[in-house]
Amino acid sequence: MTRGRIMVETFYEVMRRQGITRRSFLKYCSLTAAAMGLPPAFAPKIAHAMETKPRIPVLWLHGLECTCCSESFIRSGHPLAKDVILSMISLDYDDTIMAAAGHQAEAIVAETIEKYDGQYILACEGNPGLEQENTGGMSCIIAGRPYTEQLRKAAKHAKAIISWGSCASWGCVQAAAPNPTGATPIHKVPGIGNAPIIKVPGCPPIAEVMTAVVTFILTFERLPELDRQGRPKMFYSQRIHDKCYRRPHFDAGQFVEEWDDEGARKGYCLYKMGCKGPTTYNACSTIRWNGGLSFPIQSGHPCIGCSEDGFWDKGSFYNRLSNIHQFGVESTADEVGLTAAGIVGGAIAVHAGISALKRSQSKGE
Repeated sequence: MTRGRIMVETFYEVMRRQGITRRSFLKYCSLTAAAMGLPPAFAPKIAHAMETKPRIPVLWLHGLECTCCSESFIRSGHPLAKDVILSMISLDYDDTIMAAAGHQAEAIVAETIEKYDGQYILACEGNPGLEQENTGGMSCIIAGRPYTEQLRKAAKHAKAIISWGSCASWGCVQAAAPNPTGATPIHKVPGIGNAPIIKVPGCPPIAEVMTAVVTFILTFERLPELDRQGRPKMFYSQRIHDKCYRRPHFDAGQFVEEWDDEGARKGYCLYKMGCKGPTTYNACSTIRWNGGLSFPIQSGHPCIGCSEDGFWDKGSFYNRLSNIHQFGVESTADEVGLTAAGIVGGAIAVHAGISALKRSQSKGE
């Protein structure tokens, strides 16, 4: 396959060279279609795209972060995923996992920008600290230059930008108050250019979500449909609470009241222990982690809302979202009826009071 004068292998050519069978390849395509919420008919389309289209050049840059996104990415649960995704894309630069170092590694960035101007994907893990631009300080220096300089140059020539994780998407812990480094999410960096930005938040994001986003771009040659915050709708359109296996206990009014109580042993809802599932949009309760094995709520810990903007500054992880009490499906009809009657009676009393006040005002006039 050629792009201009440059020879670029297709994903399928790389896969076959690595000894992966076609049967395993087609199985991966089917699983990927399912993960993206697509019907089975799309699996052949994914396979065709991988067989015929060139690999996508990718520059993967690291700013202020802990590398958990890379750790998640290379540990995708499906046995082929880590091999598939690293074969599907031409990962030209990633200073965490690449063999090259020093001047040789940095030359790759300039070469990729020149050869694939407007055609490569810029993957950003972490964010830049902009405070040094105001104070003259130096931090996050890569090859003698601030990360912000490398980021802006690469972003202006990219086809699209993927903000991996909550650091790149929202700022995460390093942007928490008082934010001494001026840590700033990618989309808010001045001079970042006009390339479209896909946010894939989470601390870290789910591995299969990360690989599916890249697969979608390769297959359909366009970005996935995004919500108003710039996140792929296929993974961030529902709250964790909506598909949580403990949701029936929430509806029934059955809650864990304190750690290791009887409710905890019975797997009751963790809402009162601070679970942020009702306000957190992610696919944890459906795709889950470690090859679909589990997710935090299943292991007995409340969701901390790590894929939401500013979750570090929203109080303790164990503060409940509100003090509103649900009826619960196990409440008796008499309990529900008495509560409803009290609400209606209160509304009638308020209405009567307002009416009396208006009448007295009218008489006064």
